[in-house]
Amino acid sequence: MNKRFVSLWFRHLKSDWFVLRNKELKDIPFVLVTPTRGRNTITGANQPAEQQGITIGMAAADAKAIIPDLEVIDDIPGQDYKLLKALGEWCIRYTPMVAVDMPEGLLLDVTGCTHLWGGERGYLKEIVTRLRSKGYDVRGAMADTAGTAWGVARFAKAKPIIEPGGQANALLTLPPAALRLDAVIQDRLQKLGFYQIKSFIGLGRSVLRRRFGQEFLMRLDQALGNEDEPLKLLQSIEPYSERLPCLEPIRTAAGIEIAIKTLLEKLCKRLDSEGKGLRTAILKCYRVDGEVIQTGIGTNRPSNHIDHLFKLFELKIATIEPKLGIELFTLEAPKVEDTDTEQEILWTADSCGLEDGSLADLLDRLANKIGAKNIRRYLPQERYWPEHSIKLAMSLKDKPGTTWRMDRPRPSLLLPRPERIEAAYLTPDNPPMWFIYKGERHTIKKADDAERIESEWWLNEGPHRDYYVVEDEKGRRYWLFRSGHFEGKDRPEWYIHGFFA
Repeated sequence: MNKRFVSLWFRHLKSDWFVLRNKELKDIPFVLVTPTRGRNTITGANQPAEQQGITIGMAAADAKAIIPDLEVIDDIPGQDYKLLKALGEWCIRYTPMVAVDMPEGLLLDVTGCTHLWGGERGYLKEIVTRLRSKGYDVRGAMADTAGTAWGVARFAKAKPIIEPGGQANALLTLPPAALRLDAVIQDRLQKLGFYQIKSFIGLGRSVLRRRFGQEFLMRLDQALGNEDEPLKLLQSIEPYSERLPCLEPIRTAAGIEIAIKTLLEKLCKRLDSEGKGLRTAILKCYRVDGEVIQTGIGTNRPSNHIDHLFKLFELKIATIEPKLGIELFTLEAPKVEDTDTEQEILWTADSCGLEDGSLADLLDRLANKIGAKNIRRYLPQERYWPEHSIKLAMSLKDKPGTTWRMDRPRPSLLLPRPERIEAAYLTPDNPPMWFIYKGERHTIKKADDAERIESEWWLNEGPHRDYYVVEDEKGRRYWLFRSGHFEGKDRPEWYIHGFFA
């Protein structure tokens, strides 16, 4: 398939933007100026000003002499790039490969995209018409190379769509400036009488290189298709991504569901064929009003199961506001991993425990509903203090390095750090009779024997702990401990460390 490129030329980019912000400027000649070496130099002019002889680079004072009532507005540094970047992001609905072409253009790689709009003519017309309806004076052209499309958009008076392989003929009658040449080289060509590209295109390469330099030959080769011209894209292309343009804007939840299922079917089919599954996926919805709605999902393990992934996205549909309609959906999988043998049994009824598909399904749905940070899995580790005897697992695949302690009871809810309580006791070596926690007094009716846990002397010094499982008058069970021995007049300190179900 031949590559096809579109060049868009915004002839009055910045002045159009000022008109959009202030409608009163529409029919008034005005210019944009920037201070340069002690004088205001014109960096932009609207069409009424240009029609009366105002040109870029002219001094503002000279322009005022031509048009006494000329409106002079201070230019905004960097505004041209911001405008082109915003327009380029809007054009992503037509192709994912869009590059800014300073100072007043965009370059689009549209290979394989045009059939979605009924062919190249309908495709280019759609883009140009939509941009003009937004208030921008724009011209567009399409060709096999970005260089030819650029020159045709700015200098050709004939049809804007160059047939595949026709770039050489399309360039012949155009001026040398159509090759995006340096101003010095253009001036040199003018002095030699080369007013059209056909005047020198047949000359030997050694002659052209000696006269005009290597950059001249590079631009010529790029326009003819003899040398590739990489585009610096606004957005990098994810290796795993799918696009779904809509013939009519989608405004309903049912339509959004169909679009998501269609994209998942395409993406998962490819992932499955390559033995991969996604860990994260991002859905982007391009609305008619230019806004882009974005939402995403994540999974605990690589998955290419369509039904499961759709259930995760189904939780997000309510947050997608179509308003006037969505005209393009894209689905990207920025994080993809190889599937393993566990993936093969993930959706079978014979799996169990952490390998159970229903558990992975539940965790994924909860994570995408309440946030992955609110769900944690812990593994045991060989430490004495209870708050240090667990560690956070990074995924369901993590295996414990040791076993959970099962010989003594442990609370279902363990506090991250023990909290100090007030307690009363008959003898120091017995559990307390009552304790006060967060302002509430608890009378102890039952208590188990003490469990002593020593300090990790090789890490830090400190007293041992005597833990008690106690039950209050309401049947609630707690895990309390006394820190250290009762020695002389020093009263031991009591702490609460957990709660039993």
